[in-house]
Amino acid sequence: MGERNCMKKIIAYVIFQVFLAVIVIPMSIFYGPFTNIRNTLVATAMTTFSHKYIATLFLPQSKIDAIMKEMTNISTDSSKSSLLNFKNNHDTTIEVNDISSSRFKGKVILIHDPTRVEVGISSKLPKEGETVSEIAKENGAIAAINAGGFIGYVDGAWTGSGGTPGGIIIHNGKLIYNNAYSKDGKIDLAGFTTDGKLLVGKYTLDEIKNLNIKEAVSFGPALVVNGKPMIKTGDGGWGIAPRTAIGQKADGTVIFLVIDGRAISSVGATLKDVQNIMLDYGAVNATNLDGGSSTTMYYKGKVINNPSNPLGERMVPTIFYAK
Repeated sequence: MGERNCMKKIIAYVIFQVFLAVIVIPMSIFYGPFTNIRNTLVATAMTTFSHKYIATLFLPQSKIDAIMKEMTNISTDSSKSSLLNFKNNHDTTIEVNDISSSRFKGKVILIHDPTRVEVGISSKLPKEGETVSEIAKENGAIAAINAGGFIGYVDGAWTGSGGTPGGIIIHNGKLIYNNAYSKDGKIDLAGFTTDGKLLVGKYTLDEIKNLNIKEAVSFGPALVVNGKPMIKTGDGGWGIAPRTAIGQKADGTVIFLVIDGRAISSVGATLKDVQNIMLDYGAVNATNLDGGSSTTMYYKGKVINNPSNPLGERMVPTIFYAK
């Protein structure tokens, strides 16, 4: 009888602990004094496709909207090519550096000759994307990162095939793909001119045509424009996640950046984290690229980061690469 009563007490204790974890802890996060933790969690949940319920289960939509408005405070501007006056010596050097903080780990690749950077495109478009590794190998790339995003919902269903790019794709000076739409006609651009200048920000299609853009995709937001940070308050409003970004230093060096996420060893980064890393590396212009499960870095025949996609590399429509 004593053993039975003891077992009942243990079971009751376990049930209580589960109740505490499932109910009390989330309530403390969402309604407690630590608003920074709450806001970051809400932004992280609301910028994913499948985990919005983490926020909507505990907060009304009006409160979520207010938090997202507070967190998403990013200035908008466009790069001026006239501010980039580097002389290209066609240096073939490529450097790989590790980066880390208390919350994340990542890698940076520095490409000293910006004219080596091109857009790689899935050979299966518009049906499917390909992995960064596949596109890189098809193009004889030494280094590569995932680039533009894609439309995941097609005909009301999630495909995740990477076969429907979002925005534009320009390769060798030609507009290969145009799926861009915005109310003001402006498109988020991550594009290189014929002389290797990285331009980021929002441009109309007519402006892009007049900029001598040779290689480009659409994604954003721009994080550093003309040497100035675009996020001055808040963390960018996109929560914590794996990140991919591209930037350029004043001497023309191109910065490929990836930050791993959704793992114990590397939770992920905010957009402001990415911005600050780019500034630390001396970026004059830098922009966010598709992140999350797409975040992948390739170097000399293999993936050198840890993609968060449980099935390995995700299929994507485009990459930036250097031969």
